[in-house]
Formats: sequence, structure tokens, C-alpha cells
Amino acid sequence: MSSVGLMYVGAVLFVNSLMLFGKINGKSAGVFNLFVGAIQVISPFYLIFTANGDSWAIFNASGIFLFGLTYLYVGITNLKNYDPSGVGWYSLWVAILALGYAGVNLIHFNDVKFTIIWLMWSFLWTLFYLLLAAKKDIGIFTGCVALIQSWITAAIPAFLILIGQWDAVGPKTTWGVTILTILLFVVAYWSTKPSASSKDQASNIKLRA
Repeated sequence: MSSVGLMYVGAVLFVNSLMLFGKINGKSAGVFNLFVGAIQVISPFYLIFTANGDSWAIFNASGIFLFGLTYLYVGITNLKNYDPSGVGWYSLWVAILALGYAGVNLIHFNDVKFTIIWLMWSFLWTLFYLLLAAKKDIGIFTGCVALIQSWITAAIPAFLILIGQWDAVGPKTTWGVTILTILLFVVAYWSTKPSASSKDQASNIKLRA
């Protein structure tokens, strides 16, 4: 993925996290998803057409479609008020494919940093499946993960690539940031996990309804 495209992945994850927090209207976020989704669908077509048969260039471009179609799907769903379960099931499919991209980055390209990033993206897409298709009560937690990943997996790496400093990030920094990020995920999960009393209250409300 190009550094510019990765920068806007960070932007749309940031906006979507605020949507999950209830800070941004779904339709407003949907418009921005359409903007970024369109870019992330048009750009890989160009990269594929100009790859001159380079299979690995085509492979790298193919990963951008996973993001572009996600954002277009989210944007249209929000603007039209469609049931989001379709986005959820698509997210599960993408989460599985993201594991493959992580494996290729590790085995073929020996790129540990983007292997970790792809694994984190797979985790986030899995959360979207659990939230939108499996209907789990993890909206705030998913928003926290999206907010953290908007910076750790997208905006900051993209900025470092743009200024030519990405290769300066060594193994110690990579693993240190990875461990810190996982710890933040754990803290976010326990901080946003619904209590037993709130679950009972929700059940009582449903029964009364």
C-alpha cells in the first residue's frame, strides 16, 4: 500500500472510531468512508494496470481493495441505513485473508513490521464481524481498538515512510510498540466490558418490551 493511501487509512479509522463513540453521526462518517473508499479502489486498479505483469506488485495492490471495499460498504450502509450485518460478514472474510497477507509479508518479504500490522488489521476486522454480524456488545471496545490502530498501524507508519524514516525503526522499537499496543487493547477491553448488572438490566428491559 502506498504511504499516502496508508495515511488515509489512519484518517478513516480515526473517524470511524469517533462514530463508534457516538461523537460523529453515522451518515457524516459514511460520506468520508465513501471518499477514502473510492481512492482505495481506484488506486489499486492503476497499480495493477501499470505493473507490467509483476505478480508481487499485483499482490501488494490487491490488498488495497480489502480496505477500499470495506470503506465503500460502510459508507453506503451508513448513508442508506442498511442492516450492517453484511459489512460484518465481509469483515470476517477480510480478517481471514489478512492473516494470509501477514504470512506473505513474513515469509516472502521478511517484513516483521508489516506482518504485525496485518495481524492487527485482522484483529480489527474480526471485531467488526463480532460487532456487526454476531451482534456482540463491543462497540466502545471496537472504537478504542480502531482509534489506537489509526495511529499505530496507519498514520504514524505512513508519516515515517513519507519522510524516509521507516527503516530506522528497529526491532526493539517494533516489539516495544507492539507489546504496549496489546496492553492498551487489554486495558480497553476490561475498561469497556459491560458489567453483569448492566447485562441484567438490559435483559430485564428486553423482557418488559
